[in-house]
Amino acid sequence: MDKNTFTGLFLIMIIMGASIYFMKPSEADIKKEQLTVHQDSIKKGLIKAEATAAAAAAAKTDTAKKSGVVDSAVLKTPFGAATVGTEQFITVENKELRLKLSTKGGRVYSAELKNYKTYSKKPLILFDGDANKFGLTLKAGDRTLNTNDLYFTPSASSLQVAEKDSSTITMRLSYSPTQYVDYIYSLKGDGFKLGLTIKSTGLEQVVSTLNGYNLNWSTSLHKQEKDITQERQYSTVYFKNTDNEVDYLSETKDDKKTIADKKIQWVAFKQHFFSNVMIVKDGISKSDLEVATNVADTSDVKQMNANLVVTPNTAGAVPLEFYFGPNRFNTLKAQGNDLQKLVNLGWGPLKYINQFAVLPLFNLLNTFNWNYGLIILVLTIALKLVLSPLTYKSYLSMAKMRIIKPEMDEIKAKVGEDNPTLLQQEYLKLYKKAGVNPLGGCLPLLIQMPIVIAFFRFFPSLFELRGESFLWMHDLSTYDAVITFGKIPFIGNHISLMCLLMTISTLIYTYFNNQISGATGQMKYIGYITPIIFLATLNSYPSGLNYYYFLANMLTFLQQYLIKFMVDDKKIHAQIQENKKKPDDPKKKKSGFAAKMEEMMRQQQQVQTKKK
Repeated sequence: MDKNTFTGLFLIMIIMGASIYFMKPSEADIKKEQLTVHQDSIKKGLIKAEATAAAAAAAKTDTAKKSGVVDSAVLKTPFGAATVGTEQFITVENKELRLKLSTKGGRVYSAELKNYKTYSKKPLILFDGDANKFGLTLKAGDRTLNTNDLYFTPSASSLQVAEKDSSTITMRLSYSPTQYVDYIYSLKGDGFKLGLTIKSTGLEQVVSTLNGYNLNWSTSLHKQEKDITQERQYSTVYFKNTDNEVDYLSETKDDKKTIADKKIQWVAFKQHFFSNVMIVKDGISKSDLEVATNVADTSDVKQMNANLVVTPNTAGAVPLEFYFGPNRFNTLKAQGNDLQKLVNLGWGPLKYINQFAVLPLFNLLNTFNWNYGLIILVLTIALKLVLSPLTYKSYLSMAKMRIIKPEMDEIKAKVGEDNPTLLQQEYLKLYKKAGVNPLGGCLPLLIQMPIVIAFFRFFPSLFELRGESFLWMHDLSTYDAVITFGKIPFIGNHISLMCLLMTISTLIYTYFNNQISGATGQMKYIGYITPIIFLATLNSYPSGLNYYYFLANMLTFLQQYLIKFMVDDKKIHAQIQENKKKPDDPKKKKSGFAAKMEEMMRQQQQVQTKKK
């Protein structure tokens, strides 16, 4: 690349950058667009526009309570007495959970994880408030009711379970003294699971359950982490069907899905590092699942909704289980039902690399109770040792290409650049005589790429890094902002120091790699583009991930430094000259690459001959 071309490209990049910056939308335009997206989600039915109606209903109820007037006609309707009441909260807790049950709806009103905190060190409450709904749709007579709006009677004022004990508490929705619906909650002394059995008694002639219960479960999940953008990126609705297939809705946009052809075993409202899972032991016959993001709300991550059809068993009961807990792979796996698949370790072969190679090694290192910065260092060293034979082959191949480059330049000067087909044919002859594979330096790197990409998914999903500090990085699960400023396109509102160090190390690695391979011309500069892209892409990614890439670069420098003492350029040059003196063996089978290249060159030569 000559000086004028380089200067021209540089000016174009400056003009493009300035255009993007000055043409960026104003804050007013952004808010307007956010409101448009929000209203669009409401029209699509992904966000329920119930706030106004709910407020009006609540105001009407409050007025009735204050006046002491109750419509007697309402009391005579099915479950009429349950439409009036005062909401009370029943605390249910064990070593891990503090749950609040509401008498209105008999549902779990809030779920707090006692041993965890939010990024801002506040109590970690997964959900609470009226945005959380859990109710059965009941058809009684000519009325359709939802238990979420009816008042239950608790069997106790609180429930606290310790150690190996287990206990239950019942929330009862009464139709008459002998006819009722019970929500029977069960809790053990430790663990993240809450049992729930829904059982109706004496209502066979009142409530139709011929096609099962219609169950609505929805919630708005609270922000727990530093960066809500990243938290939303890993949050969505997951589900598992009876064929043991785990799938999920889109993580990047509003989405909905209906599953009626297969039963579902569980539905999960999954956040980045925590999940709310409902396990239906007898399966869900039909499911309508939705996820939506209210971009104007910076306190909640996403709104999730599940409309389900569940069928009572022969005893007239619907046995359920809830999991309210962390997305730690081993913890989820211990719950059974393939809940560990909530941790997305990547697609295709990347998932198997992470699950069966990286994760077991990480768990082994974790048993030593080291700082996680040290664990990542040892993990990187182990990986580099395993891949060291490929690194050696790559270095050796690039060294050979560098040594024969003067001969390639001679061929280029002799043949000229006007006939690229002939030039490549002469290059191939030289490669063959010298015993050099031009792709030898690339193939080992390509083999390593799946592992590099696998880590790209592994570290952001690793619960163990949450809240763990190392050096200046206060939380390895999120970015380490050393400088903050107004939002800049492609970069954001901060600079991550570890990402910056990783970028600098990659640029240095590219420089030394060019020295080894002898790259010239435009190829010499292409390698410098990737680190700049990494800076823009990884700036908001976990510092633990950037720390790993930084260590990988540093260890590669060390490997190449050691290999340099093992590889003698003079000996390689002498070996190449010996190879060139050897007569061609007609019986020697050509490599697949060589055969394809020769055939391609032959076809190109024929095309050029016909044109002449």
